[in-house]
Amino acid sequence: MKSIVLSSVAVALLVFSGCSSKEPVVETQTEEVAAPATQEVQAVETETVASEDSMVNSTSNELSMSDIESKLPTVYFAFDKYSISPEMQAKIDAAAELGKAGANSYKVKLEGNCDEWGSDEYNFALGLKRADAVKKALVNDGIDAARISMVSYGESNPVCTDKTKECWAKNRRVDFKLLP
Repeated sequence: MKSIVLSSVAVALLVFSGCSSKEPVVETQTEEVAAPATQEVQAVETETVASEDSMVNSTSNELSMSDIESKLPTVYFAFDKYSISPEMQAKIDAAAELGKAGANSYKVKLEGNCDEWGSDEYNFALGLKRADAVKKALVNDGIDAARISMVSYGESNPVCTDKTKECWAKNRRVDFKLLP
């Protein structure tokens, strides 16, 4: 018993003696470093925008990534389901045709989302099942599975935050995002 008390006191002394009461000097260094880093980031952003503009102008007959992405649908699901309805299957078929024609050089990220009902773990799993269902439908339509990645946001990425059935229905979805 004595050894436990002594070892506890020794550990407490080590913890408290390790804490420093001096003010850190990092703040003055952070201010000096922050200004050049901010200027550097702004320069990089300007260069990126300029190169995107020139790329769009040079390939005016091809659709840009944002143009194609705006044409990709959002696939909606019923409450607590990950099966694809016939109406949503038609949207997936149209997305697959677009993926074979205009977006064949891009990869696709499928983002599974849920409404706020259910635990966090359950919603992350359900969002992944929804994204996987859309991936299987795209693969059946001829899209290479290696071009498709999936992520689940569960309930953490709502498009509507009202407490209505219509709003919750908008959050039960899979979104398409293009990746270079």
